[in-house]
Amino acid sequence: MARGDGPTVRRRRLASELRRLREAADLTIDEVGERLECSSSKISRIETGHVGVTPRDARDLLTLYGLTGDNVEALVQLAREARKKGWWHAYNEVFTGAFVGLEADAASLRTFQALLVPGLLQAERYTRAVIKAIRPDSSEESIERRVSARVERQRLLTDPNPPEYWAVIDEAVLHRHVGGPEVMREQFDRLIEVAQLPHVTLQMLPFAAGAHAGMEGPFLILGFPEQTDPDVVYVENTTSGVYLEQYEDVHRYTLMFDHLRAAALKPDDTLEVISDAAKGLTAG
Repeated sequence: MARGDGPTVRRRRLASELRRLREAADLTIDEVGERLECSSSKISRIETGHVGVTPRDARDLLTLYGLTGDNVEALVQLAREARKKGWWHAYNEVFTGAFVGLEADAASLRTFQALLVPGLLQAERYTRAVIKAIRPDSSEESIERRVSARVERQRLLTDPNPPEYWAVIDEAVLHRHVGGPEVMREQFDRLIEVAQLPHVTLQMLPFAAGAHAGMEGPFLILGFPEQTDPDVVYVENTTSGVYLEQYEDVHRYTLMFDHLRAAALKPDDTLEVISDAAKGLTAG
């Protein structure tokens, strides 16, 4: 599957087009709900991509908006394709929202992490230690389920058609010994291994850089190949995440990332620092 052709992006694309057509028809969300005898909140959730739209609902909306012929059929087909299930639906209890689907469809991923190794770069035992620390009340079964889901996510980087992945991590990530020395040695080895992939760039932001653009917290910028699918910024917290899609927000975070990678060590120097850190653990 080509980048940007997955069901999550198609649902987002359809939602955007339905919103545009409603506005062109000079109808409010409340008016649409009244005419189709459904709640306005349903229309709102459809237009924000928070829920899928059935082909029948899509046809009803498009007819109301005055669309006819092949244009209707093309968008109804898009609604069908947007309802297909990705691999992540097998982990519904782990993944909430659209994040993993968007990640799977992205052509580029640019991330900054200040405390932890980014999820796609984590070694399995590192992941397990992180989840146990963040969710101390979780059962072993739940923890293993989340670890398994993370491993599945990581297959994205070895996909035949992988996204361009660029990660900047704070130096603190290397000094925070998650899971103990043995786990950290394994984690350092994984970072070095993944960084060798031609589509992966890894940089470390040293303490010597001082105050920097990423001090608000970690974030991920997801880029898509089609102009009709604007970039998204995902800002994660402990229990959920916020999606930023307005041009001003995406531009601000893109500028932040540019400043971060400019202040960070070069990729080769980063790998040398990680290699030295691994040797330090071995010597210890």
